Amino acid sequence: MSVKPVDSANFAKEVLSSDRPVLVDFWAPWCMPCKMLSPVVDQIAAAHPEIEVRKVNVDEAPALAQKYQIMGIPALLLFQGGEPVARKVGVQPRESIESMFK
Repeated sequence: MSVKPVDSANFAKEVLSSDRPVLVDFWAPWCMPCKMLSPVVDQIAAAHPEIEVRKVNVDEAPALAQKYQIMGIPALLLFQGGEPVARKVGVQPRESIESMFK
């Protein structure tokens, strides 16, 4: 699976209405830790076809960042059944992220 960008216009369809778990990476292009985490998120997307992986640019979707109380980035939220069920903030090793959905 590839990582797909989402925004306020398609977040409900792509994340909240998904029948599979969705890992959402809240990030910004100017954020160096976000750039460090991005390849790890890509690896997880490739290794785990059972989950959807999406990215939200917090500069382009500030309402989503506010709604989900994103105070620091990168922030990873795992959604199941339209609800956030796990959260990790900051650069994380792959194993730590995978523990969210295993």
